[in-house]
Amino acid sequence: MTEHSNETATLGGGCFWCLDAVFRQLNGVEKVVSGYAGGDAANPSYGDVCTGTTGHAEVVQITFDPSVISFRDLLGVFFTIHDPTTQDRQGADVGTQYRSVVLYQSNEQRDQTQAVIEELTRERVWDAPIVTQLVPLTSFYPAEQYHQDYYANNAGQPYCQIVIAPKVAKFRKKYLDRLTRR
Repeated sequence: MTEHSNETATLGGGCFWCLDAVFRQLNGVEKVVSGYAGGDAANPSYGDVCTGTTGHAEVVQITFDPSVISFRDLLGVFFTIHDPTTQDRQGADVGTQYRSVVLYQSNEQRDQTQAVIEELTRERVWDAPIVTQLVPLTSFYPAEQYHQDYYANNAGQPYCQIVIAPKVAKFRKKYLDRLTRR
């Protein structure tokens, strides 16, 4: 039996609460941590990132088993659950911290992301050009504890009901065969 080591993906597509809620449900995903990456400030707080001056994006760092789900599969979900054509915004969330970004950790992740973006562009999946940034991961800072698994812990909050719940429902319908049985 071959032993598989987990890999990590770091993705930003608007508010990290939405991404966190979806990726936690995928079979093969071992852990999801909401956090900040892509900027210059060390150890930023949520308040710091919200100012838009740190350069960081709200991201999720996903630890996954590549023998169960591939990085490319994660990208498929990622490009389904957010709009990669809007510069520095997702819905009502506006600012550089809400940009679409893939922070790659290897040349393979970079190349796979470029290939997926080229395929989506060729297939004209989106009416506008994809503006997702593709940059190397230099540092990742976990967000404060109350941001972790936010949707599950705050499902009754209006933002969760109005913004996150519809994204989760759309995702579950499309990826029903990939969901965990947790």
